[in-house]
Amino acid sequence: QVQLVESGGGLAQPGGSLRLSCAASGSISSFNVMGWYRQAPGKQRETVARITNGGNTYYADSVKGRFTISRDNAKSTVNLQMNTLKPEDTAVYYCNLYAYALEYWGKGTLVTVSS
Repeated sequence: QVQLVESGGGLAQPGGSLRLSCAASGSISSFNVMGWYRQAPGKQRETVARITNGGNTYYADSVKGRFTISRDNAKSTVNLQMNTLKPEDTAVYYCNLYAYALEYWGKGTLVTVSS
């Protein structure tokens, strides 16, 4: 089993920044993909960014150039630096780990962008 615990999030003004972190524990395979997803009220969950253990990244078009995903394989952590935040970034953000057809989710952390 794998446990994912998110931290960070909260309230930010438009144009501001926040940093999300996620720590994974348990039986983690050496090859995996960690990522961040988000779900806004009334909308489906969507991919924000993903990163492989080798450092290959994927970003949703809506966050390219504003968000940066990074990870520390030794610590089994993944971070999401969010800059130039917009009201439409408001959502619950979930940490995700995928490895060998198994998928794990954190409980989510709320990000609110509002003036």
